[in-house]
Amino acid sequence: MRKAFLKRARERLTAMKREILREIDAGIREGREGGKDEGMDAYDLATEERDREISMILNDREREKLTAIEEAAARIDEGTYGVCESCESEIAEGRLDAMPFTRVCVTCQAEREREEKMARREEDRSYRRISPSDAEDDFS
Repeated sequence: MRKAFLKRARERLTAMKREILREIDAGIREGREGGKDEGMDAYDLATEERDREISMILNDREREKLTAIEEAAARIDEGTYGVCESCESEIAEGRLDAMPFTRVCVTCQAEREREEKMARREEDRSYRRISPSDAEDDFS
């Protein structure tokens, strides 16, 4: 890959990392400040707890994204950035512009998604095979 493109990719990854760290830090501060439950009724407490759970889920996603960004920066250092980890062909620059931390080319990603979709369908079929009358027979 061209040096200019790799330099731009590193800059984007660094900016993305900075933004995610800022969001995680803001979420932590908000969580500390939101811990004051004086004068709140049960509904308010339940709403605040739900909001905290959603925030934790989002923070987990942000941490996963942060890890992916750090791994992409390491691949730039190693000279493997932009190489599909499935087929080892070069990942298109347009895809890397859209998702600078991607590990696979469009073709391999589409194949993974097809496989996941088929696995979900197979899983759904296995659940449908047990009818309610079958389940009742097991408990009789």
